[in-house]
Amino acid sequence: MTADTTHAEQEAGQDADAARKPPSAAPPPPPPPPEPARPRFILYLKGPEYAQTLRQLTLWTHHVLLPVYGREVTSTEPWCSRWWDHPEAVAQLHGLWLAWDELTGADSGMCGPANWHRDYLGPVMTALRDPMGPFAGCKPGNHRPKEVPPVDAKDPFSPPPSPPAGPQPPPPSVRPTRPGGEATAAVAPSRGGPTVA
Repeated sequence: MTADTTHAEQEAGQDADAARKPPSAAPPPPPPPPEPARPRFILYLKGPEYAQTLRQLTLWTHHVLLPVYGREVTSTEPWCSRWWDHPEAVAQLHGLWLAWDELTGADSGMCGPANWHRDYLGPVMTALRDPMGPFAGCKPGNHRPKEVPPVDAKDPFSPPPSPPAGPQPPPPSVRPTRPGGEATAAVAPSRGGPTVA
């Protein structure tokens, strides 16, 4: 074997080794940017977050929804000019607005707007404008708060309340004493009726 042959074999071996080794690891691609936070349903919001969301909903309702889809107010199709004072209306309109954003945005499908009209706009406006709906009793320029249906108990299946801490009154069978230490009369049941002890 000559030196030239050995050198050629070594180079071939190195080429084969290089082919078997994975290429040097390239730096990993940067992580994708975080997705923007999805809006939460308005009934779960409080404080400034609720106020800001209600303001945005009001702007959309007054500048998009009502000018385009608001129909004349009649006794059979009421509307309240203070709709934001009706929690049901706020909830319904917020859901409608969220669906609008998802189905009519730049990255929505071509059928998105048609689906929004069919699946969301019609049912929500029908529910809101129903004579027995949240605006029943409201007239143009005259808001009337809706009465909440009564319930017998706010939480009928809650555990019974724990006894209050601190000294407890004596049970009814214990006879209290008068200030002079003398026992007071107590009623003791018997077979013949109550008797005074």
